[in-house]
Amino acid sequence: MINIGNHLSSSDGFLAMGKAATALGADTFAFFTRNPRGGKAKDMDALDANALNEYLKDRSFGKLVAHAPYTMNLCSDKADIREFALGMLYDDLRRMEFVPGQYYNFHPGSHVGQGVEAATEFIAAALNESLFPEMKTTVLLETMAGKGSEVGRTFEELRAIIDRVELNEKIGVCLDTCHVWDGGYDIANDLDGVLKHFDEVIGLERLKAIHLNDSMNPLGAHKDRHAKLGEGHIGIDTLKNVVCHPLLQNKPFILETPNDDAGYMKEIEMVRKWYEE
Repeated sequence: MINIGNHLSSSDGFLAMGKAATALGADTFAFFTRNPRGGKAKDMDALDANALNEYLKDRSFGKLVAHAPYTMNLCSDKADIREFALGMLYDDLRRMEFVPGQYYNFHPGSHVGQGVEAATEFIAAALNESLFPEMKTTVLLETMAGKGSEVGRTFEELRAIIDRVELNEKIGVCLDTCHVWDGGYDIANDLDGVLKHFDEVIGLERLKAIHLNDSMNPLGAHKDRHAKLGEGHIGIDTLKNVVCHPLLQNKPFILETPNDDAGYMKEIEMVRKWYEE
């Protein structure tokens, strides 16, 4: 079985997202916990969240992959920005418990000239302050393309964060195909080797979700520009190999391709056919 979906808008509410995913042929989806550019989150509607929980259960959905705002930079060089990001993370993780057992994905952040080591300490400190033992959510660090001063451009950088988190059993990784490609991992010619390296550095048991995207850039460009499936430098054959790889089964695949609803329906149907062939 494959769980495939895309990003949906949370502005209409939890249950509406579940129904929208079904209408697109999806059985998982991603959503931003608040405006992607940051700011105050909507008031939590516990009845709506519970309605989604029942809807998912009745339709055998895979795990959902919530996404933190892009502005959440836990390792900024400015203390007020780090504090603002910490507040978002702390609040989001408690809000996620209204839809328990899902994933919360975030970009580790940009060190803005401080260096990766300092950034790693800031990120881990924020996680240590925000995670709590009884939480049902798994927090995912996303693999990054290495644009500018992004942290998380290598598996080793993600591992360094994980090692500093006290409740690191609550931490996993979301592998973005565009990001790892742009970061220099050749998933086209050596997918097995990339996954072996991931296992050696982080452990495949921590790989919880996949962002399935093509890339507008050649291997190692460090630019992070997503393309529709089969319309970029990664290519349709490689993306099919990712979807069907035996080590990547039973994980949610989330499309972040530049599409409208009709485009997402087409890609979801295409991915299902790859898996069924």
